[in-house]
Amino acid sequence: MRTILLLFLFTISAWSQNGNLTGKVTFGTDELAYGSTIIIKGTQKYAIVNDFGRYEFKGLKYGEYILETSSMEGQTRTTKVTINKPNIELNISLDRNGPKDLEEVVIKKTSIRKEIMEKGFAVNVIETQEAAKRNLQTNDLLDRSGGVRIRQNGGLGSSVTYNINGMSGNAIRIFIDGIPIQTYGASFSLNSIPPALIERIEVYKGVVPAYLADDSLGGAINVILKKGSKNMIAASASYGSFNTVQSNFSTTYRDKSGFTVKANGFQNYSDNDYEVWGRFVYNIEPNGRYDYIRAKRFESMYRSYGGRLEAGFTDVEWADNFSISYNGSEDYNQIQHGQYMTKPYKGRFSEASANVFSLNYNKKDFLIKNLDFSVISVYSHRNDMVNDTVKWNYNWNGEKALGLYGQPILSTNGAQQGPATINHQKSDIFNTRTSFSYRINENHKFLLNGMFYTVDRNQVDEMQPELVRNFMATRDMSKAVTSFAYEMQAFKSRFKGNLFVKNYDLNTKQITPTLVNQNGQAALVITDDSRNTNFTGYGFASSYSVLSKAMIMLSAEKAIRLPTEDEIFGLPAENILSNPSLGPEQSNNFNAGLRLGPYLINNHKFTLYGNAFWRNIKDKIVRQISNRVNEAIQASPFINLGKAQSIGFEASAQYSFKERLFAGVNFSKFSSLFKDKYDKNGNINIYYDKQLPNEPYFNLNGNLQYNFKNVIQSKSELNLYYNCSYVAPFYTSWLEFDRTTAQFPQDLGLSYAFPNKQFIVSFDARNVFDEQVYDNFAAQKPGRAFYIKLNYTISKF
Repeated sequence: MRTILLLFLFTISAWSQNGNLTGKVTFGTDELAYGSTIIIKGTQKYAIVNDFGRYEFKGLKYGEYILETSSMEGQTRTTKVTINKPNIELNISLDRNGPKDLEEVVIKKTSIRKEIMEKGFAVNVIETQEAAKRNLQTNDLLDRSGGVRIRQNGGLGSSVTYNINGMSGNAIRIFIDGIPIQTYGASFSLNSIPPALIERIEVYKGVVPAYLADDSLGGAINVILKKGSKNMIAASASYGSFNTVQSNFSTTYRDKSGFTVKANGFQNYSDNDYEVWGRFVYNIEPNGRYDYIRAKRFESMYRSYGGRLEAGFTDVEWADNFSISYNGSEDYNQIQHGQYMTKPYKGRFSEASANVFSLNYNKKDFLIKNLDFSVISVYSHRNDMVNDTVKWNYNWNGEKALGLYGQPILSTNGAQQGPATINHQKSDIFNTRTSFSYRINENHKFLLNGMFYTVDRNQVDEMQPELVRNFMATRDMSKAVTSFAYEMQAFKSRFKGNLFVKNYDLNTKQITPTLVNQNGQAALVITDDSRNTNFTGYGFASSYSVLSKAMIMLSAEKAIRLPTEDEIFGLPAENILSNPSLGPEQSNNFNAGLRLGPYLINNHKFTLYGNAFWRNIKDKIVRQISNRVNEAIQASPFINLGKAQSIGFEASAQYSFKERLFAGVNFSKFSSLFKDKYDKNGNINIYYDKQLPNEPYFNLNGNLQYNFKNVIQSKSELNLYYNCSYVAPFYTSWLEFDRTTAQFPQDLGLSYAFPNKQFIVSFDARNVFDEQVYDNFAAQKPGRAFYIKLNYTISKF
């Protein structure tokens, strides 16, 4: 018994030979040096000083360490510390005495990106600091990222889909701080959230980490909103072509007790009255002749506004963060045309609003040491309405279409798109995400994540007969995704691995009333369609640093994508018809990549990246595509296409010189082929091994930026920008002649920061050569446009 007791005491003593190092970093004696970086020299460990000026290292073995502390605003300082007890407090003071060298800047800017990229996933990390100064939308940043293509149906506010290396639509999941974006409704989307409110954007390609517990089959885009807790106020406003007005503000206040209040808001407005021309832009003369014209969009106005208020506590004893927030938003969108541009609409519009309440809690060392816990729960009440009651046909001049004898032509179906409708949808959504992570030691960690999402949607159409209106159509959906992951590192952190398994469960119920004629009398038929789907997927991601700045990456996943509520139940505002029988999509995804750099040679810094990918898809979910010549499809459902395969390669290169000149180029090239050799009747499928329509398969982006110091005024800064993109011709239907032309839009811009950096003015010229630019089903986007933007920030009050 005595031996066992001694062994137990020895074990406890050995276990306790680790200590924690915490402290505060300041400029001088009291100015917090938030954002500084502390590195423990000779190790892979680092810490970012938070917005309260504090840092923390956990589980350091007893002994001597050398800390190197750097900041964007002060000199680097080296400090020696001895860990000889469980908890050590060390405060560090930095001097503000001029600019620092390049190495310090690199440490500050790349630490978070480096941590994400070294986990082995094929991922882009987009920083928004420069974009926030300019008149760029969040979708513009994504569209310039390697392997990503934004598919938009028009100008500001129009519907958007995302393509990542051949996977598109809802195969790509969008998250706001890890919460599916559909929770927030159409009025709070990447169309409306300005880059100024975003910290960074993570783009995962193909293989998605377990902590984003969702059915992200083709990739995921996770938008991280700014979390800073320093007292500040920032605002911006811009005006430009097509009567486009945008503005946003954000503010944060924190007192000494840790109580924090944050608020932000945005506003967007555009007439979107840009010129369109080409194959689908024509008027039909009374004699039936097609008159192809250049015309301005006349019914395409968009406006949205929204705000967020958050209050809670940060860095207190019982929570690292506890907050309750409210998010409200509204939008109004005139719908100019359907899926194709063949028929212009007049009088069809949509309205949307959302009220979102959320609770967020996270705590390190929750209940026991090394156990981290976080939960975010969101309740959303959404209202969506589509109004389409105008019965006349219109031409691209905005006039009523005339028949052979000069009489106005009535719409075939009674309104602009189908029968007249004033369709109201009310949706109640609850979404909760819970995460546990347990760190055994520095090299091994387990993670358990769960996500539950449920939507209860009711709809009523004012234009339906009273008998139908009295029986409200209901659509209910619930989805649960559970994931378990194991993370490890070995060989002095040169190898990093991540193994995960995910389980998906989906339940849908759709009750639809339909008025039918039975023996000459109207009768109401109720259709009840209920379904359950359950799948399990798994995968891995790994990276190995062959050299200090050369890393190879491998990742693979058996991925599942469940249909969304809009794909199953339909969405009139986006011209989507319902399809209750829509099944899940499956894919085997594989990535193999190489990252080199950053290398620094005589003030020249460059980074290279390449990634090969393969996607083998079964029951691919796509928007139904026409195979008829000149068919003017206005609305269509999503369907399971069958087997498809996407194989390709992406690469990027970044270069900078003395932190003054920056250049970058990236491209993505892939083949996305239909692989169902036989149709349902056993006959050879005529589309076998053909490129899938409506998917651009070669994209290239390039950018240049030059920074001038002390222009006009001392300590001022002038930045000049150039950006270009190339999209190769692609098919918009199964017909080989139904093909777009190549696109090569180019943009110019500049920004000027006044000496105190509080006031920044920028100017942007978009598509300067007025190229015809289009995306989904050849829907044309804006031509040449000019914008000016003002930014103002107060960071000390």
